[in-house]
Amino acid sequence: MNKIKEALTRELTGWKKWQVFWIIFANAMILGISIYQKDSWLGIVASITGVFCVILCGMGKVSNYFFGTINVILYAIVAWKAKYYGDVMLNLLYYFPTNIIGWIAWKKHIDEETNAVYKRRLTWKQDIVLAVVSIVGVLGYAYVLKLLGGNLPIVDSMSTVFSVIAQILMIKRFTEQWVIWIIVNIVSVIMWVAALFTEAASIAVLLMWSVYLANAIIMFVKWMKDSKNQEMPKVEA
Repeated sequence: MNKIKEALTRELTGWKKWQVFWIIFANAMILGISIYQKDSWLGIVASITGVFCVILCGMGKVSNYFFGTINVILYAIVAWKAKYYGDVMLNLLYYFPTNIIGWIAWKKHIDEETNAVYKRRLTWKQDIVLAVVSIVGVLGYAYVLKLLGGNLPIVDSMSTVFSVIAQILMIKRFTEQWVIWIIVNIVSVIMWVAALFTEAASIAVLLMWSVYLANAIIMFVKWMKDSKNQEMPKVEA
């Protein structure tokens, strides 16, 4: 019980009023509109757990991986119905195991003063390599998805490849992850707007990606400030 109490205390400290408002507002909006539109419970739960995940990630809280694990399983089911096979494989074969890896990695780099993870920045050389790898990956995976008969192969590929890259940056605690997430979220919003005209339509999921986009912009600014102000421990590898 003491360990649970300590974990809850750690995750609930360091919140500002606007951050508390943001997480409550985002989830209340998704829940209210989704119920009004009579969306599926699967899409609603997937969306709410996803919103908790990305906002907690932005706050540098390890608990984001708990909500993220639930989200990837449920979202994979929703994506399967929409024939977004790239997203299905991404969530089950990549996000699920990397959520576990991320949980372990982040716990080793917590700032005891803020109870949040330390933030880092990429060098300009790493930025160039990242751009090249991203372009090659998107074009190659789009070809595979086209052979599988998936919907919107280029868009689906962008969402998948950029998500893989962003997740790696997230685990490594790099601020630039939020730039990639912004791209992923824009692409995903487009995908789920298109899905509104199919049987796989889900207002909850579309709202989830819209919140993701707004959150990525907000948290990019926050991490830029935090990464400049934080001093990493000398033992940091």
